[in-house]
Amino acid sequence: MLTFLTRRTLAGLATLFVALFLMFLLVNRAMDPLADLRESTDPNKELLIAQRIDQLNLDTNVVLRFFQWFGNLITGDPGVAWRSGQDVGPLVANAIGSTLELVTAATLLSLVLGVAVGIVSALRQYSSFDYLIIFLSFLLYSLPSFWVAVLLKQWGAIGFNDFLRDPVLGTVVIVVLSLLAGVVWSLAVGGTPRRRVQTFLLGTLATGGMLAFLQLTDWYLNPRIGPVLLLVLGGAAALAVTAVSAGLHNRRALYASLTTVALGVVLYFPLQGFFRAILESHWIIAGLGLLSIGVGVGIGVLFGGPDRGVSARSAAITAFIIATMIFVDQVMSVWPPYFQALRGRPIPTFGDRTPNLGGNYWVQVLDSWTHLVLPTLTLILIAFAAYTRYSRSSMLEVMTQDYIRTARAKGLPERVVIVRHGFRNTLIPLATIVPIDIITLIGGAVITENVFARPGMGQLFVRSLQDAEVDPLMAYLLITAALAITANIVADIVYAAVDPRIRLEA
Repeated sequence: MLTFLTRRTLAGLATLFVALFLMFLLVNRAMDPLADLRESTDPNKELLIAQRIDQLNLDTNVVLRFFQWFGNLITGDPGVAWRSGQDVGPLVANAIGSTLELVTAATLLSLVLGVAVGIVSALRQYSSFDYLIIFLSFLLYSLPSFWVAVLLKQWGAIGFNDFLRDPVLGTVVIVVLSLLAGVVWSLAVGGTPRRRVQTFLLGTLATGGMLAFLQLTDWYLNPRIGPVLLLVLGGAAALAVTAVSAGLHNRRALYASLTTVALGVVLYFPLQGFFRAILESHWIIAGLGLLSIGVGVGIGVLFGGPDRGVSARSAAITAFIIATMIFVDQVMSVWPPYFQALRGRPIPTFGDRTPNLGGNYWVQVLDSWTHLVLPTLTLILIAFAAYTRYSRSSMLEVMTQDYIRTARAKGLPERVVIVRHGFRNTLIPLATIVPIDIITLIGGAVITENVFARPGMGQLFVRSLQDAEVDPLMAYLLITAALAITANIVADIVYAAVDPRIRLEA
């Protein structure tokens, strides 16, 4: 492994240097910092041109200018955006911070949803659910991102903000949504006609009850998870996690997960006072998240049994879900004052922060989330379609392999065959695709950021190109090229970890 990393790192550094050199030459040919002055009617035009040539060192050979820039970069000076006079370092740091917020949310959600739906679609091959997912995935994949973004601005922001003036769903709307949810669940679960009817009724009643609960509690204007929803949703999450991770027949794992939910509900009340007593930060929240996972592992270990590791894994995942819901509940607790501060229109259509908003940590997090909703949905809808197709095709190929038939012939439960033997090998193609996709998004979702006016890496690239600013543009190219090389190395490592047949030293 060390030899592989050393070899790939040295090759990557050489590739990065050559790429930066070529890009510097191309940027020099593509941009003209004197264009605005050449078109000027100022009587001092020639003097202004001479001053700018001297300022930007344009009379020096482009190759020498590259090595001057590269030498400054090695010493820690990435340059200055000459039009605004801003240092490139803070400029890029702010841009990449905004982009990372968007990329993290969009990638995680689209990956989880896309892989899950794709696998279910593969397991229900040629069913109505499979045809529905194929249609939706091709439809979403073919939609241009700018058009999706504009529609979301119209209906996801303007329309939803109008709805919040009088947030009431009619009885007919609730019934229709409940029936649609019941149909989707029955198609996804499949089985015998009797099982389909049972799933349809259960899904319809659960969706209708949830919508009625939200309506009766005025949830849209005062959204909270609270102990009741925490217990219900946590219990459902515990059952789902145990069913996938260990199987519901594994009582120790099930009891460990349910105990984790009960502990989370009990701790919900003292945590409210704890959050009010501390000075919150991302580091503290991350530490509490890791602590919750550790508590879940401890609960699983205490239940013991021959499959202690399985119980610990199920309880740890459940603990993380419960901790996430408590965190979301705390963020949503500041919704009423935030709603009033934005005059009843909390879903914005541009930017990444509300100027001069003020407020504590929770208000800032909520403000960041509301600004992330629309651009994240835009990226999710398109990436979800791609991940669904990848995972479905991979799962279909895996499930026809000899080792799957052998596992079934040995009498292993279908859950074990799918999760332990099928799912892991389904991830092999995604291990190559996902790291590259993440780096591509970090380079900036140019169209999405432009539509929603997010000051991310894509906007930095476009603005630097328009203003003929070499230093911020080269800093952008340096970061994206370095991350692309790193992503390829990470993809190889993940590929080897997922597929034990691959050895990096070979």
